[in-house]
Amino acid sequence: MNPTTAPRGCVSGISSIYYNLCDLTAVWGVAVEAVAAAGVVTSFILFVILMASLPFVTDRKRKGMVALQAAFLVFSLGLFGLAFTFIVGRYSASCSARRFLFGVLFSGCLACLAMHGLWLALQRRRGRGPRSWMLCLGALGLWLVEVIINTEWLLITSVRSPSGGDPHCAYESQDFVMALTYVMVLLLGVVLMAVPSVALKHKEWRRDGAFILVTGILTLAIWVTWIVMYLYGNRAASKASWDDPTLAVAVVSNAWVFLIFYTIPELSLLTKEDPDQEQPSDGDHHVYPARSLVYDNMLKEPEPSNQNVYIENRAFSMDEPPADPTKPVSPYESYNGQLRSCVYQPTEIAMMATGLTRKDQAMIPRASIPLGSHSALPHPPLPALGD
Repeated sequence: MNPTTAPRGCVSGISSIYYNLCDLTAVWGVAVEAVAAAGVVTSFILFVILMASLPFVTDRKRKGMVALQAAFLVFSLGLFGLAFTFIVGRYSASCSARRFLFGVLFSGCLACLAMHGLWLALQRRRGRGPRSWMLCLGALGLWLVEVIINTEWLLITSVRSPSGGDPHCAYESQDFVMALTYVMVLLLGVVLMAVPSVALKHKEWRRDGAFILVTGILTLAIWVTWIVMYLYGNRAASKASWDDPTLAVAVVSNAWVFLIFYTIPELSLLTKEDPDQEQPSDGDHHVYPARSLVYDNMLKEPEPSNQNVYIENRAFSMDEPPADPTKPVSPYESYNGQLRSCVYQPTEIAMMATGLTRKDQAMIPRASIPLGSHSALPHPPLPALGD
C-alpha cells in the first residue's frame, strides 16, 4: 500500500501515526479505542456517583475510604487514556507517555488497593484501622516511589542519545519491563495482604477483602500474560508489530478489571451501616429493647379517654318530681340497670347519712356541689329498710 494513501476508514491527509485509530483493516485499533472510550465515560460517571453519595455515607470508616476510592478512579481513568498512546504510532510524545505513565498509573491504583488492604489487616488485628489522612499519605508515598523510578529512567535514557533515531523511543522490551519491577512487587503485596482480610469478623469487611483479592489475582494474571507475550511470545511468532496491541489490550482489560471487581462493588457498599454499631446482647436476648420499637409501641398505644374525677351517678334521676303530689314517687324510677360506682360524691354521701328530705335538699346552695360533677342537682334519699 502506498504510504501516502490513507487506509479504509481514514480521511485523506491524516497523519500516518493515527492510522490505527481509524483503519478498518486493523480491527484491533478500532476495538481497543471503543472499549477505552467506554471506560473513560464509565470512570467519570462512577466518580460523579462517588461524590454524590458522600453526604449519604453513615459509616465513618467507609467515609474515610472515599478519598482512596476517588484517587483509584482517577488513576483508572488515566489507564483508559493511556491505551490511546499505544494505538497511535510511535513518536517522541507517545513514547515518553508510555514509558512514564504506564508504571505511574498502575502504581497509583495498586497503592490505593494496598492501603485498603492494610486498613483491613489492622482492622483484623487491632479492631480499628488508621485514619483516612494516614491512608492517603501512605498511598502517596507508595506512588511517589514509582514516579521517581520512571522519571530517572526517562531522563537517563533520553540524555544517553544513541546514534540515529528518537531517544525517547529507543528502548528495549526488557528495559521497559525492568522499569516496572516496583509495580510488580506492589501487586504481589496487594494479593498477599488481601488474603487474611477474607477471614474478618464482619461480613462487610470480608467482602472488601474478597474484592481486593479477586482484583489482585486477575491483575496478576493479566500482567503475567502480557509480559510473556511482550518478551517472548511475539518474538517467537516473529510478530514484533504485536507489541503495541499487546500492551494496549493489557492496559484496557486491566482497567476494566479495576472498575468491575473493585470500584463498582465498593460503591454499592458505600451507604451500608457500620457493622460495629450493634445493640448489646445477653446470649440470644437483648438487654435493652431497640429504641425504635419502644417508640413504635408508644405511638400504637391508644390514648386514654378524658374522664372526670367523679364517675357519673346513673342510679339517681335528675328529672323533676311529677306535678301530681298524690302519686307516689319512687327514687329508683329512672334506674337503668347499671351498677353504681363505688366512688360517691361528697354531697351525695352527706345526703344519705343525714336522710334529708327532698324539700331540704332543694335548699342546699349550688356552690356546695363540686365543679365537674355530672350530678349538678341533689338526688332523693335512699328509702329506709323498714319501708
